[in-house]
Amino acid sequence: MAAVDFCEEQGASFKRARQGIRAEVSELTLGQHRAIVVLPMTFMNESGQSVAPIVRYYGIEPDNLLVVHDDIDLPFARIKVQWDGGHGGNNGVRSIAQSMKSPDFWRLKIGVGRPPGRMDPADYVLSKFRGSERDDIAVSLGRASDVIGDFIVFGGESARQSAGELND
Repeated sequence: MAAVDFCEEQGASFKRARQGIRAEVSELTLGQHRAIVVLPMTFMNESGQSVAPIVRYYGIEPDNLLVVHDDIDLPFARIKVQWDGGHGGNNGVRSIAQSMKSPDFWRLKIGVGRPPGRMDPADYVLSKFRGSERDDIAVSLGRASDVIGDFIVFGGESARQSAGELND
Protein backbone atom coordinates (compact mmCIF):
# COMPACT_ATOMS: atom_id res chain seq x y z
CA MET A 1 0.00 0.00 0.00
CA ALA A 2 2.83 2.42 0.85
CA ALA A 3 4.61 1.84 -2.47
CA VAL A 4 1.39 2.34 -4.44
CA ASP A 5 0.60 5.52 -2.50
CA PHE A 6 4.11 6.83 -3.14
CA CYS A 7 3.87 6.21 -6.88
CA GLU A 8 0.42 7.79 -7.07
CA GLU A 9 1.78 10.90 -5.33
CA GLN A 10 4.56 11.05 -7.92
CA GLY A 11 2.13 10.59 -10.82
CA ALA A 12 3.85 7.33 -11.74
CA SER A 13 2.03 4.21 -12.90
CA PHE A 14 2.88 0.54 -12.87
CA LYS A 15 3.47 -1.78 -15.81
CA ARG A 16 4.35 -5.44 -16.11
CA ALA A 17 8.00 -6.22 -15.51
CA ARG A 18 10.09 -7.67 -18.30
CA GLN A 19 9.13 -11.11 -19.44
CA GLY A 20 9.67 -13.86 -16.89
CA ILE A 21 9.60 -11.61 -13.81
CA ARG A 22 6.37 -11.83 -11.85
CA ALA A 23 6.10 -8.21 -10.79
CA GLU A 24 4.80 -4.81 -11.74
CA VAL A 25 7.29 -1.96 -11.89
CA SER A 26 7.14 1.79 -11.88
CA GLU A 27 10.15 3.73 -13.10
CA LEU A 28 10.31 7.32 -11.92
CA THR A 29 12.64 10.19 -11.26
CA LEU A 30 12.61 12.15 -8.03
CA GLY A 31 14.79 15.23 -8.35
CA GLN A 32 17.93 13.91 -10.01
CA HIS A 33 17.41 10.38 -8.69
CA ARG A 34 16.02 7.49 -10.70
CA ALA A 35 13.97 4.89 -8.83
CA ILE A 36 12.34 1.57 -9.61
CA VAL A 37 9.34 0.65 -7.46
CA VAL A 38 8.43 -3.03 -7.58
CA LEU A 39 5.21 -4.78 -6.64
CA PRO A 40 5.80 -8.53 -6.54
CA MET A 41 2.98 -10.48 -8.18
CA THR A 42 3.87 -13.67 -6.31
CA PHE A 43 2.56 -14.92 -3.02
CA MET A 44 4.02 -12.73 -0.28
CA ASN A 45 6.23 -15.54 1.02
CA GLU A 46 7.78 -15.87 -2.47
CA SER A 47 8.64 -12.17 -2.93
CA GLY A 48 12.28 -12.99 -3.54
CA GLN A 49 11.29 -14.57 -6.87
CA SER A 50 10.32 -11.07 -8.03
CA VAL A 51 12.78 -8.85 -6.19
CA ALA A 52 16.06 -10.68 -6.89
CA PRO A 53 15.61 -10.74 -10.71
CA ILE A 54 14.70 -7.03 -10.70
CA VAL A 55 17.78 -6.23 -8.61
CA ARG A 56 19.97 -8.15 -11.07
CA TYR A 57 18.27 -6.72 -14.18
CA TYR A 58 18.64 -3.10 -13.09
CA GLY A 59 21.99 -3.60 -11.32
CA ILE A 60 20.66 -2.29 -8.00
CA GLU A 61 23.22 -2.25 -5.20
CA PRO A 62 22.03 -3.57 -1.81
CA ASP A 63 22.43 -0.15 -0.16
CA ASN A 64 19.96 1.22 -2.74
CA LEU A 65 17.30 -1.42 -2.06
CA LEU A 66 14.44 -0.58 0.29
CA VAL A 67 11.99 -3.38 1.08
CA VAL A 68 8.70 -2.08 2.49
CA HIS A 69 6.82 -4.56 4.67
CA ASP A 70 4.49 -5.00 7.61
CA ASP A 71 5.84 -5.88 11.03
CA ILE A 72 3.77 -7.43 13.83
CA ASP A 73 6.48 -6.67 16.40
CA LEU A 74 6.19 -2.94 15.76
CA PRO A 75 3.32 -1.08 17.43
CA PHE A 76 0.38 -0.35 15.15
CA ALA A 77 0.97 2.50 12.67
CA ARG A 78 4.60 3.07 13.75
CA ILE A 79 7.31 3.03 11.10
CA LYS A 80 10.97 2.10 11.32
CA VAL A 81 13.85 1.97 8.86
CA GLN A 82 16.52 -0.65 9.46
CA TRP A 83 19.58 -1.92 7.61
CA ASP A 84 20.30 -5.62 7.49
CA GLY A 85 19.15 -7.94 10.25
CA GLY A 86 16.93 -10.96 10.30
CA HIS A 87 13.55 -11.50 8.77
CA GLY A 88 11.70 -11.27 12.09
CA GLY A 89 9.36 -14.04 11.03
CA ASN A 90 8.28 -12.17 7.89
CA ASN A 91 8.34 -14.81 5.17
CA GLY A 92 8.47 -12.23 2.39
CA VAL A 93 11.65 -10.71 3.83
CA ARG A 94 13.02 -14.21 4.38
CA SER A 95 12.36 -15.04 0.70
CA ILE A 96 14.08 -11.86 -0.50
CA ALA A 97 17.15 -12.48 1.69
CA GLN A 98 17.36 -16.10 0.50
CA SER A 99 16.94 -15.18 -3.17
CA MET A 100 19.56 -12.46 -2.92
CA LYS A 101 21.80 -14.71 -0.80
CA SER A 102 22.17 -11.88 1.72
CA PRO A 103 20.14 -10.00 4.35
CA ASP A 104 22.03 -6.82 3.41
CA PHE A 105 19.35 -4.38 2.31
CA TRP A 106 17.25 -1.63 3.85
CA ARG A 107 13.80 -2.29 5.29
CA LEU A 108 10.94 0.12 5.90
CA LYS A 109 8.77 -1.56 8.47
CA ILE A 110 5.18 -0.53 9.01
CA GLY A 111 3.80 -1.67 12.35
CA VAL A 112 0.57 -3.62 12.38
CA GLY A 113 0.84 -4.74 15.99
CA ARG A 114 0.34 -8.20 17.41
CA PRO A 115 -2.67 -10.33 16.47
CA PRO A 116 -5.42 -10.46 19.07
CA GLY A 117 -5.75 -13.52 21.29
CA ARG A 118 -4.61 -16.71 19.62
CA MET A 119 -5.23 -15.52 16.08
CA ASP A 120 -2.77 -16.90 13.56
CA PRO A 121 -0.29 -14.13 12.62
CA ALA A 122 -0.59 -15.01 8.91
CA ASP A 123 -4.37 -14.59 9.03
CA TYR A 124 -3.96 -11.35 10.96
CA VAL A 125 -1.58 -9.66 8.51
CA LEU A 126 -3.71 -10.70 5.54
CA SER A 127 -6.95 -9.35 7.04
CA LYS A 128 -8.35 -5.91 6.24
CA PHE A 129 -7.89 -3.04 8.64
CA ARG A 130 -10.79 -2.40 10.99
CA GLY A 131 -12.71 0.85 10.55
CA SER A 132 -11.24 2.20 13.78
CA GLU A 133 -7.70 1.62 12.42
CA ARG A 134 -8.11 3.20 9.00
CA ASP A 135 -7.32 6.81 9.97
CA ASP A 136 -4.15 5.81 11.83
CA ILE A 137 -2.90 3.54 9.05
CA ALA A 138 -3.61 6.25 6.46
CA VAL A 139 -1.36 8.63 8.41
CA SER A 140 1.29 5.91 8.72
CA LEU A 141 1.18 5.21 4.98
CA GLY A 142 1.61 8.92 4.29
CA ARG A 143 4.65 8.96 6.55
CA ALA A 144 5.99 5.83 4.86
CA SER A 145 5.59 7.52 1.48
CA ASP A 146 7.64 10.47 2.74
CA VAL A 147 10.33 8.08 3.97
CA ILE A 148 10.44 6.31 0.58
CA GLY A 149 11.05 9.67 -1.10
CA ASP A 150 13.71 10.53 1.47
CA PHE A 151 15.40 7.17 0.84
CA ILE A 152 15.49 7.77 -2.92
CA VAL A 153 16.94 11.27 -2.65
CA PHE A 154 19.13 11.10 0.46
CA GLY A 155 19.76 7.41 1.18
CA GLY A 156 19.17 4.94 3.96
CA GLU A 157 20.62 6.77 6.94
CA SER A 158 18.58 9.85 6.17
CA ALA A 159 15.45 7.72 5.76
CA ARG A 160 16.15 6.02 9.10
CA GLN A 161 16.41 9.39 10.83
CA SER A 162 13.33 10.70 9.04
CA ALA A 163 11.28 7.64 10.08
CA GLY A 164 12.27 8.13 13.70
CA GLU A 165 11.33 11.80 13.63
CA LEU A 166 7.99 11.07 11.97
CA ASN A 167 7.04 8.74 14.83
CA ASP A 168 7.39 11.53 17.39
